[in-house]
Amino acid sequence: MSDALIVWTNDLDDDGVEVAGSKIARLGSLRKIGVTVPEGFALTTGAYRMFVSEAGLHHAIEKFLGDVDDPDDFDQVEAASEAIRRAFHSAPVPPVISTAVEEAYEELSDQCRDLNVPVAVRSSATGEDGVESSFAGQFETVLGVSGVEDVLDAVKVCWASLFGGRALSYRLHHDIDHTSSPMAVGIIELIHARSSGVAFSIHPVSGKRDRMVIEANWGWGEAVVQGLVTPDHIEVGKTDRRTLLYQEHTKEVVSQFDYSKGRVVEVQMPTRLRDRRVLDDDELAAIVDAVLEIESHYNYPVDVEWVIARHWRAGEPVVVVQARPETVHAPAAPKSSAGFDIATIARRTVLRGPDDG
Repeated sequence: MSDALIVWTNDLDDDGVEVAGSKIARLGSLRKIGVTVPEGFALTTGAYRMFVSEAGLHHAIEKFLGDVDDPDDFDQVEAASEAIRRAFHSAPVPPVISTAVEEAYEELSDQCRDLNVPVAVRSSATGEDGVESSFAGQFETVLGVSGVEDVLDAVKVCWASLFGGRALSYRLHHDIDHTSSPMAVGIIELIHARSSGVAFSIHPVSGKRDRMVIEANWGWGEAVVQGLVTPDHIEVGKTDRRTLLYQEHTKEVVSQFDYSKGRVVEVQMPTRLRDRRVLDDDELAAIVDAVLEIESHYNYPVDVEWVIARHWRAGEPVVVVQARPETVHAPAAPKSSAGFDIATIARRTVLRGPDDG
């Protein structure tokens, strides 16, 4: 597996972090314990190394980082970041990689019974989202990508995000080798979401273990990530599964897939739905089931990114697209865990409280 360019999530578990990165390796692990996850594959860290080597990007990285005299100088760091990312975007993908991606994407499309299946292209770094790490949310995810050429473009966006300003600054301040965490990329079936969000199996502020906190929004989480809406905030007792708090928020924007444009877009929510609760009791129960199963398996508090599919029916499982240790109150959790972007945003909502936004 170490020399492979493509690895399917079915063949991964937590031991695959060095090949597929933490996010995508965890998907394989979740599937093996019976959790419903999307279909997909990883473009491995070996592919990243090949791309960087054949494009001569090591020289560009060294050159532009050499211009940073002071890691506290925001302008210097951002200038280096932009220059490195431009070099990534302009470099050609080696034919052996593009062919491997094309063949795997066609196979995924066949599995999903779609000519050019829309996918989420997700960065998955090997050093990302350990409990003591500060990289959560710093790497790119591109939603609603359709067609192999657009997938390859999105892959380069994810590779380049390893040198985003925040990640670059963090490594400079902590004297971390910029080549120590190569970037794998997940190409994952996009679940057409009725609603989505994040669930914490422990209260992320108080640390109370008798309840879980759920954040929910219509469609995908992009409107939340962009700060366009505040998700509903729900607290559920873990023993009796009783809803302790349901705080609705007005949601004027929803993220959905536009087939004519081939990407996820933000549109105005119909007035009649803006103040409606995102989750009913059956949907809450399905989320609680998934989170408790994951927490029980790993034996530490977790936060979980979930999606309820557009045609979901009561009694069906939710789709889990990421899970990782809850980082505030779980200091003993393994460092090989997977992570996700929306959790960072959702945690900010929880931290400021349901009545503040």
